[in-house]
Amino acid sequence: MASFRTALSNLAALAVSGVAHNYDVDATPDTLSRAQLPALLVLPGETQDDTLFPARGECFRALAFSNGAKVVSYHVTHLLLVGPVSAGRGSRSALPHLADLIDAYFTALGANPTLSGALLEPARVNVEPGTFTHGGVVYHGCAFRHLWVVQV
Repeated sequence: MASFRTALSNLAALAVSGVAHNYDVDATPDTLSRAQLPALLVLPGETQDDTLFPARGECFRALAFSNGAKVVSYHVTHLLLVGPVSAGRGSRSALPHLADLIDAYFTALGANPTLSGALLEPARVNVEPGTFTHGGVVYHGCAFRHLWVVQV
């Protein structure tokens, strides 16, 4: 039985080939320098209204059974930021790199789908490539929207 915090830390420890930095919730910088990119940010506080295809009624759902496992469902965003959109012509080179990083992300997650046993079942992930703002800067990137089931 693992905690939500353990699952968050294990997600931040996911080693994705080609990603320079993977930040845990307590270490996310307010702004990113080019040297810190590409970066993955663990964002447990993102709302479903921020998603491209919102799933209502699934956030922090508790299912408790007297004789069964007690579980909680969590939505967590793992935000991949590749490069600033404002980089001009060079920003287009971020798009092929983004595709490679998405593949690398799922290779890493596929090798550890329960985040070292922190999740009761493998993570379910929606993939949303696009542009995302962090620290006042718009980046090419991808939001990996996780749905986790954690036993409590």
